[in-house]
Amino acid sequence: MGKPLPSLEKPTLDKDLDKVTFAEEASHHVLKPWAGLGLGLIFVLSSMLFAAAYISEQPAFLMIIAAAALAGYMAMNIGANDVTNNVGAAVGSKAITMTTALVIAAIFEIAGAVFAGGRVVSTIGGGIINTAVMPTGEVYAWVMMAALLSAAVWINIATWSGAPISTTHSIIGGILGAGIAAAGVSAVHWWSLAGIAASWMVSPLLGGGIAAALLAFIKIFITYRDDRITRAVFWMPILIAAMTGAFTAYFSVIGLENVIHLNLSTGIYIGLAVALATLLITRPWIRRQAKGLEDRNQSLRKLFKAPLILSAALLSFAHGANDVSNVVGPLSAIVASVNGLAVSDTTAVPLWEILIGALGISCGILLFGPKLIRVVGQEITKLNPMRAFCVALATATTVLIATALGLPVSTTHTAVGAVFGIGFFREWFTRNSKLRLEYVRRKTGQTDFQRLIEESPDERHRRQLVRRSHFMTIIAAWVITVPASALLSAGVYVLFAAIFI
Repeated sequence: MGKPLPSLEKPTLDKDLDKVTFAEEASHHVLKPWAGLGLGLIFVLSSMLFAAAYISEQPAFLMIIAAAALAGYMAMNIGANDVTNNVGAAVGSKAITMTTALVIAAIFEIAGAVFAGGRVVSTIGGGIINTAVMPTGEVYAWVMMAALLSAAVWINIATWSGAPISTTHSIIGGILGAGIAAAGVSAVHWWSLAGIAASWMVSPLLGGGIAAALLAFIKIFITYRDDRITRAVFWMPILIAAMTGAFTAYFSVIGLENVIHLNLSTGIYIGLAVALATLLITRPWIRRQAKGLEDRNQSLRKLFKAPLILSAALLSFAHGANDVSNVVGPLSAIVASVNGLAVSDTTAVPLWEILIGALGISCGILLFGPKLIRVVGQEITKLNPMRAFCVALATATTVLIATALGLPVSTTHTAVGAVFGIGFFREWFTRNSKLRLEYVRRKTGQTDFQRLIEESPDERHRRQLVRRSHFMTIIAAWVITVPASALLSAGVYVLFAAIFI
């Protein structure tokens, strides 16, 4: 047998080429974060130029430019940390992809901030600190500068650490710390702050309660029924109509108040009309979607995908309307103070300020949003499209109500509260629902129901649907946010005062 012909290939060369390829892939992976930082820096510089185009002839020109840069930085951090509230449930349930979720969030954040973002701005800008006790307007402006910088840095640290904190807590803590450092505890509107703090405690409970009630409704009237697809065809258009009608009523009264003033009754009538039109449109559409589907839960998940996307868009709108105030409130207060104007509930908010907040939040969503989406969407409790729909609709409803009342609630608290509400309700329902037990008996033929509900403590702990470790971690992050941002802001203000005042 002859010797094999020598190979003309150079294995060493192939190995070297592989090394070069792997090196290129590694460099691209490493450079991704730097690309986001670079684009973020471009947005901050753009915010400065954008502000300069509008305030070139105003006093304290350079200070306002610096405030615009800090506002842009703060807005991006809000988008990066809070995007999980808007679309985390939708992504966690695998109803939409990460890219689709980010685009939806970015678009509707801008819409919510621009059309309905002015109502909460005055609360953040002038409702926490008493400007009358401030030595000068310049001092108050530096208080807000310190609050913006410290809150943005704290949110940045939390996002980098993977903690979904409250950006509203961060900015209010920042205003508190800098305000007390500048003029003492008498500078704080304590009653106003007490109302805001009460809304922080109520919002996660309300969000969790509404989400649990919605899921209970779906389980009782749709899921645990023998004709679940038929029932879904009947009830889903009603749920979608209620959601769109409520949103339309809110948008008519609150979102369009700068364009046309409509009273509450008119807004309700408009909402009812839109709800009826939505019902007439969606019922045949849902019926077509349900045609040929098997009567099982997997089919219900397919039907709930479209309503879930709609609710995620609504939640993004609500978040933009409420949380843009965390950026624009301090910025508006700085601009008003350096121009010798009083900051009050009637202070007009220029469009350029709202645009910096809106575009910055969307920029943060697109560049840095995916990091925290998985925490709320996947790691607290298991979500499917039905549960995620309840989370999104409950959070949006709570935040829209708060925005209408002018309360800067925490969207993070509300969304996470809704997720925990869903998880805890499922635990209770699984153990105690007679409807579910009867349904399981019919489907499986099991008759020993006590075995299904009487489990050892260890078995019950193993089967818990809510991960308690995440619950305690998130609660700890919530508790520490206000004092941490307040202390940081006080230190930043002292530094600013030593250099500039």
